[in-house]
Amino acid sequence: AQIEQLPDEDWVSKSQEGLAPIKTGRFLIYGTHDADNVDLADHIGLQIDAGLAFGSGHHGTTTGCLILFDRLLSQNTKPNKILDLGCGAGILSISAAKALGQNILATDIDQDAVDVTQQNAALNGVATSIMAQRVDGFDDPLFEGQSFNLIFANILSGPLMALAKDIVRHLHPGGHVILSGILKEQENTVATCFRSHGLDIIDTYPQDEWISLIGRKSRS
Repeated sequence: AQIEQLPDEDWVSKSQEGLAPIKTGRFLIYGTHDADNVDLADHIGLQIDAGLAFGSGHHGTTTGCLILFDRLLSQNTKPNKILDLGCGAGILSISAAKALGQNILATDIDQDAVDVTQQNAALNGVATSIMAQRVDGFDDPLFEGQSFNLIFANILSGPLMALAKDIVRHLHPGGHVILSGILKEQENTVATCFRSHGLDIIDTYPQDEWISLIGRKSRS
């Protein structure tokens, strides 16, 4: 067998070139390669370059989060203190910054994800609205005394359930959390876990093998 060295190219960017723009509610996600071709007349544009493969917006979990966020906005809910927990490429942070004009706290355990979020925020003109920080869960002085009225948590079911108590604790009474990274067969287990910490599951959205949930914390 002959081993041939491949040319030095950005293979992540090249793989993105085959991804078509995707509409999710009021949002339209597209890559830089489509920036001159998309019609944003009726949509909020999210220009996303995955960079180090933390998400292009085409994954079922991201789609689910954006659809549920769109439904929340359609109910005239206007959260003004928002956390994107496990921000990845920053898609959810950017969607909230653009839709609401609010400042967002975006955190991730991985510094590369934080860097990609900052790059994508700059690309979308919302760099000053998103504070991206490398943080492991809620174990940081950053969260001391903090509560949010919207939390995005698109991670995986295991970490979600491990963080459930802290997520609900840092949610303002009456506030919402959008959960994803959950396989359909894990829905009841995750929902039961969050209910045990005082969250009402009020809506769901299935996409491919995934399910996204939205919960509301009791006001009492």
